[in-house]
Amino acid sequence: MANMVNPTKVVTGKKTRWSYANVWEPKATQDGKLKYSVSIIIPKSDIETVKKIKAAIKAAYDEGQAKLKGNGKSVPSINNIKLPLRDGDEERPDDEAYANSYFVNANSTTAPQIVDADRQPILDHSEVYSGVYGRVSINFYAFNSNGNRGIACGLGNLQKIADGEPLGGRSTAEADFADLDDEDDDDFLN
Repeated sequence: MANMVNPTKVVTGKKTRWSYANVWEPKATQDGKLKYSVSIIIPKSDIETVKKIKAAIKAAYDEGQAKLKGNGKSVPSINNIKLPLRDGDEERPDDEAYANSYFVNANSTTAPQIVDADRQPILDHSEVYSGVYGRVSINFYAFNSNGNRGIACGLGNLQKIADGEPLGGRSTAEADFADLDDEDDDDFLN
């Protein structure tokens, strides 16, 4: 079978970082739909991934002309619709995790497959959290809903490459209790 190239699909580089990783259990969106989601933080230095995402967004725009036009007389310019690639320095200036980075929010109604660097399934939920680094397969598509038009990002699958500092102030039990002196517990029951 020939390998069909999908111009709207991208697999990110391995230096992308995952934030707001709701990948094990779907969360309700504003419209009540249950979705899996992740914010993919892409360093601006990852020029190759950024280039692939921009090309996929343009391909989704080209493929989605009829949907974007809707009942209007013409297709809006790509500069006049909502686009998924956003600048972390501009939109999240107070969040250090988004500094010198772009980000894309991806979601899906279907659970993503989650694998490790050797492409083996990750079963332990504590292995995947906001702050890890890895690749994400994503797909871009046009939308036109309730007067909002643009390009959205669908979440495919996730490959964890490396651990990272947990985002959102979460720490591990090991770190929380590492420096406690057991001597304080000697008279606990006396």
